[in-house]
Amino acid sequence: MKIGLFIPCYVDQFYPKVGIATYELLQKLGCDVSFPMKQTCCGQPMANSGYEHLTKGCDANFVANFAEFDYIVCPSGSCVLHVKEHLHDEKNEALATKIRKSVFELTEFITDILKVESIDGHFPHKVGLHQSCHGQRGLKLSQMSELNAPFFSKPEQLLAKMSGINLVSLNRKDECCGFGGTFCVTEEAISVKMGKDRIKDHEAHQVEYITGFDMSCLMHMEGILRREQSPIKTIHIAEILNSSTVKIEIK
Repeated sequence: MKIGLFIPCYVDQFYPKVGIATYELLQKLGCDVSFPMKQTCCGQPMANSGYEHLTKGCDANFVANFAEFDYIVCPSGSCVLHVKEHLHDEKNEALATKIRKSVFELTEFITDILKVESIDGHFPHKVGLHQSCHGQRGLKLSQMSELNAPFFSKPEQLLAKMSGINLVSLNRKDECCGFGGTFCVTEEAISVKMGKDRIKDHEAHQVEYITGFDMSCLMHMEGILRREQSPIKTIHIAEILNSSTVKIEIK
């Protein structure tokens, strides 16, 4: 299968190691991965701010860059959800529809499409997993705690089977960190307070790392951790899963 690697603009600019880890991990899983060099922002920031009508150029560019791939994989739940729900192209709507159905968040792609049950990596640290809202409630990457239903988490499933990792059980598994895209700009004080509350849960469990599948949420918490001079670090799940991949277990 031909995989198009979709890297969010903020990851490309500020956290390129996440993009590299995603690329390397997919290669280790046997995928033929390509990175379209002319890809740009998917348009989510504008849409979140009420200017979705101005994202037509972003949409057309996305369709042009990812038209040839069987699947499109991205290490960001929020960007994936935006493309799934908002991508359109007046000149080629049929192709845009195909792309909307072909784009997947990284852990979703690994568990649901590749059918990989575990990745034999080694990460000897105490880790707290942040379940970002778009991925959890939009992409259904994990169960929402307010529902009376069996719990599942695709990211947690992959992390829990790695050797050496101590994955803690947080008090509030799916509490929002307060980032919310442009919300953190327009409602800065509320956003920061929510981020501090989310971090307190991790601090209470004395984690060394906070991980997740959305670098935007991790970036928000990283800023708070740095300002508070906390020893806790943030790390994207792709970097953990790619740490020392040796053996793959298929369902």
